[in-house]
Amino acid sequence: MKRILLLLPLLVYTSGFGQTERDSRSVVDSIQYGRWKSTLPNLDSLANPIVMDLEPKFRDTIIVRDEIIIPQVLEEVPITPFALNNLSAERKWYFYGQNNLVFNQASFSNWNSGGNNSIGAIGKMNYNLSYKNKKHYLENIMQLGFGWNAAEGQSSRKTEDFINFMSNYGYDLGKHYYLSTGFQLITQFAPGFNYSEVPDPGFADRISRFMAPGYVNAGIGFSYNPSENFQVILRPANGKFTFVTDPLLQKAGRYGLERDGQSVRSELGAMMNILYRLKILQDVNLDNQLNFFSNYISHPERVDVAYNGVLNIKLNRFISTLVSLELAYDHDQIQKLQRKQTLGIGFSYNIGEQATEKLRTKKAIKPFITK
Repeated sequence: MKRILLLLPLLVYTSGFGQTERDSRSVVDSIQYGRWKSTLPNLDSLANPIVMDLEPKFRDTIIVRDEIIIPQVLEEVPITPFALNNLSAERKWYFYGQNNLVFNQASFSNWNSGGNNSIGAIGKMNYNLSYKNKKHYLENIMQLGFGWNAAEGQSSRKTEDFINFMSNYGYDLGKHYYLSTGFQLITQFAPGFNYSEVPDPGFADRISRFMAPGYVNAGIGFSYNPSENFQVILRPANGKFTFVTDPLLQKAGRYGLERDGQSVRSELGAMMNILYRLKILQDVNLDNQLNFFSNYISHPERVDVAYNGVLNIKLNRFISTLVSLELAYDHDQIQKLQRKQTLGIGFSYNIGEQATEKLRTKKAIKPFITK
């Protein structure tokens, strides 16, 4: 009986504690159920969905510079009326200069094939000073060249010698035509000698010198300049004057002189000058200049012809290879074709105005531009 009485309170306590634990679990379960139910989607709202346009905001990494750099290929081109009319800069005076210096040297020591030690150099300058005001155009060109060569056992000899000054005035007539007038002076710096006849000449053996001869051309006509690389000058009225200021060289038949002691020979005729520049490759250019002159008074069929061609192979900005060829025929001076050819590798430096050509490609990526 005592045992029963002791077990009764224990059973009552156990049943009460178990009921409390079940109540606590139901509360916890109800809290978890509430959270789970709140995360469930409302299936009724999916019957009529609402679509909203959202504006995306991207973060790009394009670098925008204040100055856009466009690659260009510089092409050294002498100034012509066509170039002045197409330059964006509005100025009246334009200047362009080209300088070339070519060296050559040879040295021998115990060389079985033989040879003489030699050293030489050729320097050339080409400057253009032009003026443009509305339809008026003035061009001044100065070309200078001098070269020499010194070889062992021989006296120093010049290999290049010329002075060429031109001044032309043009008036724009429209459609690339210009009224043209001007003059040209051609002569040399130092005395010249015939080394094949006199290997070691003195001053008394000279066959030419400054203004002996000297050529002056002056006339009026028109010019046609449709592009930077092509120009034609035609002067139906042109005077050609040959000066021989050295009394030793004033002999009949020399440089077209008609009598001994004559210092000036005058001719009146027509002159045509053609300039054409051909771009063979990216850095290979061929400049051609062809000149014709016909004397109205004496034998107009005997046309004087002069050609000057220069092949310029540009290795880099300062170093280039120059190959030049000059041909001339003047029946009054010598009834044979005159020829002069030079080849050299040297330094070239340009200053002043230059025509530029933008690099064009068929498929180009346009730059992203913003301000």
